[in-house]
Amino acid sequence: MPLWPVYTGTSAPHDGIAQLPPPPPWRAFDGGPLLDPPEAAADRSAVSPDRVHRAETYRATEDTVQLVNAALYLRRPLLVTGPPGTGKSSLVYAVARELRLGPVLRWNITSRSTLHDGLYSYDPLSRLYAARQQAAQQAAPQETGPEETGPGTPDETGIEHHLRLGPLGTALLPYARPRALLIDEIDKSDLDLPNDLLNVLEEGQYQIPELVRAARLSPDGTARVPADGTGEAVPVVRGQVRCRAFPFVVLTSNGEREFPPAFLRRCVTLRLRRPDDGHLADIVRAHLGEPDAYAQELIGRFLDRTSAGDLATDQLLNAIYLARTSNLDSGSLDRLAEQLMPHLGQGAGTDVF
Repeated sequence: MPLWPVYTGTSAPHDGIAQLPPPPPWRAFDGGPLLDPPEAAADRSAVSPDRVHRAETYRATEDTVQLVNAALYLRRPLLVTGPPGTGKSSLVYAVARELRLGPVLRWNITSRSTLHDGLYSYDPLSRLYAARQQAAQQAAPQETGPEETGPGTPDETGIEHHLRLGPLGTALLPYARPRALLIDEIDKSDLDLPNDLLNVLEEGQYQIPELVRAARLSPDGTARVPADGTGEAVPVVRGQVRCRAFPFVVLTSNGEREFPPAFLRRCVTLRLRRPDDGHLADIVRAHLGEPDAYAQELIGRFLDRTSAGDLATDQLLNAIYLARTSNLDSGSLDRLAEQLMPHLGQGAGTDVF
């Protein structure tokens, strides 16, 4: 496997991101003030055992390594397509772990997702409630204690207290090194979302209109807004957010729809294929240890069945795990494996194991 100096696919953490060459002139960004990226443990959900396991056990192909590096070098999003269960969403966790990019930001797409959801959220009702509470306390100071009405009482009516950056909005903050962002199942979105993403991902910046208006009343125009994941308050100057290091953005798709050409030309596209027997054995070895004779038999059956319909790699892993832990006889194991590995799509033809 040819090794680029940045992502190697070997899963061993290193600081190769520091060897990333300068961006192409048309992909250079100068956002500020410069922020230090958070540590991986700063977001508890990002270091949950399942996500850590996915990052440690991902096995990248040669094409995957090449195209991940192409996306990193070009500062372009990586669009990952392929059948279910081929590791599309696990890839970003593996890259973030190896390159020490900090906790992965995740945006799960639904048919109701909008660009605004990914950038930031604003709760005007909570701000109105805070303003009413403050007004009531000021009107009746005798009914409140000194700790509630003293000069040190925090003002919760500021708009920044009722804003929160979304995963995309956080990824585009001016961090010193790229953040990793997963935009999962983009093909489930409304038809307009890919086009709506074009300008933000091309320009590496966005605006928060509520903070633009509020900046007129602030001496330096700076508001501190909670970031996604860690909740750390980060500075936003005059409502403008612009990245410094373009984030490593992975968009996944099951191939259920076509995307507009303008969207595709702004992405590096990686098409994951079903793993062959050697790659499957590597995946089993990474998750469950050296495959025994029965595991090798199940790998062969799994590959035979993929010609008749879609199967996901985790179906095979489930069957091998239970074969090792259930103490069933061979006949029962075969029946269980058949039940655990049904074809996923229509038109499978036959489900005979």
